Amino acid sequence: MIKSDFLVIGSGIAGLSFAIKASKMGSVSLITKKELDNSSTNKAQGGVACVWDKSDSFQKHIQDTLTAGDGLCKKDIVELVVQEGPERIKELIDWGLKFSAKKGKKEFDLGLEAGHTRRRIFHIGDFTGLEIEKGLIKKLKSTQNIKIYEDYISIDLITTSKLQKSSSGQSEKKEKCLGAYVLNKNKNQVETFLAKVVVLATGGAGKVYLYTSNPDVSTGDGIAMGYRAGAVISNMEFVQFHPTCLFHPKAKSFLISEAVRGEGGILKLRTGKAFMKKYHPLKELAPRDIVARAIDNELKSSGDDYVLLDITHKPKKFLLKRFPNIYKQCLEYGIDMAKDPIPVVPAAHYFCGGILVNESGQTSINNLFAIGEVACTGLHGANRLASNSLLEALVFAERCVKKSKELVKEAEVTADIPKWDIGDARDSDESVVVTQNWEEIRLFMWNYVGIVRSNKRLERALRRIELFQQEIAEYYWNFIITSDLIELRNIATVAELIIKGARKRKESRGLQYNIDYPDKLPKAEDTLLGRFS
Repeated sequence: MIKSDFLVIGSGIAGLSFAIKASKMGSVSLITKKELDNSSTNKAQGGVACVWDKSDSFQKHIQDTLTAGDGLCKKDIVELVVQEGPERIKELIDWGLKFSAKKGKKEFDLGLEAGHTRRRIFHIGDFTGLEIEKGLIKKLKSTQNIKIYEDYISIDLITTSKLQKSSSGQSEKKEKCLGAYVLNKNKNQVETFLAKVVVLATGGAGKVYLYTSNPDVSTGDGIAMGYRAGAVISNMEFVQFHPTCLFHPKAKSFLISEAVRGEGGILKLRTGKAFMKKYHPLKELAPRDIVARAIDNELKSSGDDYVLLDITHKPKKFLLKRFPNIYKQCLEYGIDMAKDPIPVVPAAHYFCGGILVNESGQTSINNLFAIGEVACTGLHGANRLASNSLLEALVFAERCVKKSKELVKEAEVTADIPKWDIGDARDSDESVVVTQNWEEIRLFMWNYVGIVRSNKRLERALRRIELFQQEIAEYYWNFIITSDLIELRNIATVAELIIKGARKRKESRGLQYNIDYPDKLPKAEDTLLGRFS
């Protein structure tokens, strides 16, 4: 058994930020299922949205966020995230991050992205996430009191209700998280991690869909574990499809940043005709859900596989400076973005829903926190405003640290925990079943629960996922656990949550567009799923 004051599951911007700060209060175990830098943060190109320029204001950023969120944002959460942003940016700068600045000036080169009415995006070229991840890992490794566990994948949370039956007078509301069972992938054995405070920072679940901008690790592990433990899950139907993922047979999950449209990129059909003006007055700078639906509609109308993103009217010198990474990657696939329009398609990108948390990142289970994309804070509402996600992760990591400081003094690491028992499970000789189920789930989620939905498609999807769940459960209990099986089990759980959330929402709002309910209801309400909801 591995004991510590804090157990952090995930190594993106949220998990790393929390671990660095929590190490001042006690011992930290940080689990990541591959290498430390294998996260969605690492792939984030755009940047961090934050009010900084004198022409900007908190109120303007708040209003832009509320507008994008389509009536479902929690205004108090939006206000605190926006207002605490500058402090978090200053902290990153103090830790050594060097954001892009204007040539010959001390001013930051703030970017503009869709949905923002001012330039407020702190970036480092077009590989902001990569640099933030590198900077935080460097800081983490120079910090005492943190033990890193790479190639460890969490299976399930350990909670009080799993260990003993509640007495007749005990309320389920007193459910407490004690740690997690975790698979050591290198040794292929399950280890028990115990902690006073458990923090889920596992990121999103883009791999539930056939096309995604997410890395392979984004299989919804934290959301699935939280749900199985009984945590309330909120608004899972709101999946943000990024409008512009590179379309190329050899390209895998390569995103063409929102910032390309922010700097003047124009969306065109393969005929060369621009089309966004007929969908929104802001054209290419419309919110992502509108742009993604517009592209989806044009592709279905034309029968084409992709549309074009054209920024060839900008000088090559400008493109090389502003988008060095995108320019280089496109060139590797034979596309010179200074001369050639970029072929793009929408792809599953970001989950606005997740484990419901309060203003400190606390879930409905005691001693369990969730921060970053795994959490539903209320900031994003029905549609995330570009580059608000890294800001949210930084702010909630800080708020989580402050709240957990109180808990870690009071809590004790429970010792009486049974070891993982494999029972009669045996090694599988049918791993093809896992691969087959994985591919089928991702395909029907794309076709039935994608950018545009209908009641019939959702009903079909629910019937299919229920069959898959039965098959996966049988496989899970009969065979010795593997990393692939854990991920399959998790994407199936998340797929079911998305489907059920979409079926419960009888309207079209933000990222949820159902052709059978094309209008918005008068009152915006959250969709809640889970034992304690």
